[in-house]
Amino acid sequence: MRPMPSPDALPPSPSDAFEVVRARLAARIDRWTAGVEQFPTANTSLTLYRHEAPTEATSCMVEPAIALTVQGAKRALLGDDVYAYNPHRFLLTTLDLPVVLQAVEASQATPYLSLVLKLDERAIAELVMQGQMHPPTREASAARGIAIGDTSAGMLERFDRLVQLLDEPEAMGVLAPLIHKEIFYRLLVGPQGALLWQLVSTGSQGNRVARAIGWLKAHFAQPLLVDELAALVQMSPSRFHHHFRQLTAMSPLQFQKHLRLNEARRLMFTEQADASTAAFTVGYESPSQFSREYSRLFGAPPRRDVERLLLSAAPVALPKRNPSGAALPA
Repeated sequence: MRPMPSPDALPPSPSDAFEVVRARLAARIDRWTAGVEQFPTANTSLTLYRHEAPTEATSCMVEPAIALTVQGAKRALLGDDVYAYNPHRFLLTTLDLPVVLQAVEASQATPYLSLVLKLDERAIAELVMQGQMHPPTREASAARGIAIGDTSAGMLERFDRLVQLLDEPEAMGVLAPLIHKEIFYRLLVGPQGALLWQLVSTGSQGNRVARAIGWLKAHFAQPLLVDELAALVQMSPSRFHHHFRQLTAMSPLQFQKHLRLNEARRLMFTEQADASTAAFTVGYESPSQFSREYSRLFGAPPRRDVERLLLSAAPVALPKRNPSGAALPA
């Protein structure tokens, strides 16, 4: 009879392997974010985040990205839906979306730690062509431009290798794009593959809505004629309304309003614009209407909201540029 192997000789269980790589990645992020809440890395697609206390719910626009939490927990609200993510569940956004973000588990002893990798549409499209991938089912293509997925030890390992490259700047330019593609490929062949397909498949409903959002981001201060925007992306007005709301949880006019208000908030917060100047800059003709809609979205009139932000320890939740480039769903 062969002797039983000692417990130390047994291979690690899947849960043990997950925890080992999670802790290793958390330690890397903890080191890079010491003393800061947002760390834009030398890899321009990758940003690291840290919160040492729960945050207030903050309205903002987020861009297509994967947000991977390795410690603590956060949630995103889109319309009436809540997307909770933590070390076992990641957040994927494939459209620029107006959401409410809130860190719900964070402390000085155990800070919230995460990373965000922006999606690269060109790299994803190349993978679709190289892999000769098939379009998603109708049911899958009807999904919103946001989803929660299960984080695996393999996913953590890929991101750990990516963050490790921050210590190897000479190798980053060569190896980081390869790891990005590996991450995107695994997403494409996983349960969230349909969302990525919608992002890059010309003619899909998701791609057309993404094009419409791109136009709105570039022209948010202009009056919006929805019928003309629908024609621009080659959809009937009724079909355009239906798919836009299905993917973003709001109408095109509501989406434009979120773009305008978030940009006005940025102007007041980062460029010290007064409320009237910000309102007119983003396309409002009535300061009183601007103040009402601003208060409804952000929970306070413009001046009081900006004063609160200036006193806040976590201003990084705001977009740092205008709506032509949204914030990240950290």
